[in-house]
Amino acid sequence: MKLLELYPPGHRVETGAHSFTADAIIAFARKHDPQPFHTDAEAARDFVFGALCASGWHTCAAWMRLFVDYWSTETVRLTAEGLTPPQLGPSPGFSRLQWLKPVFAGDTIRYGIEMVDSRPLASRPGWILNMGVADGINQKGETVLRFDSKILEFEEGVTP
Repeated sequence: MKLLELYPPGHRVETGAHSFTADAIIAFARKHDPQPFHTDAEAARDFVFGALCASGWHTCAAWMRLFVDYWSTETVRLTAEGLTPPQLGPSPGFSRLQWLKPVFAGDTIRYGIEMVDSRPLASRPGWILNMGVADGINQKGETVLRFDSKILEFEEGVTP
């Protein structure tokens, strides 16, 4: 079964939700994005966002973690139903990354992806390039993160 057959264009798959705590925002930022508005709640008040907020990369990392967890669970579900899950490979990248709203301490973001299209790769027989729009939506219903995602898939019998 192919990914686009399971999840047709227009169908948004919810992959999970992540709550951002002040401690987690600060810990991530200290290691990966040490801007004052990510590492110090007091200093953050004087910056453009007005409060401690998560690094955009933190919001992306949460999206990826939840997608990996979702796909792991989905593979088990499909197998239990007697279906052969699509064999997914690495992402060849993403484009049009947008951090549309800041993610503040206490926000919970629901993540998902909507498939857009799929095509075989002419340069690699048996490889399929899937394209989708990934996003994160806060508890107010506001989209905070959006990007065009690409996921490789391998047809049955193809070894990557």
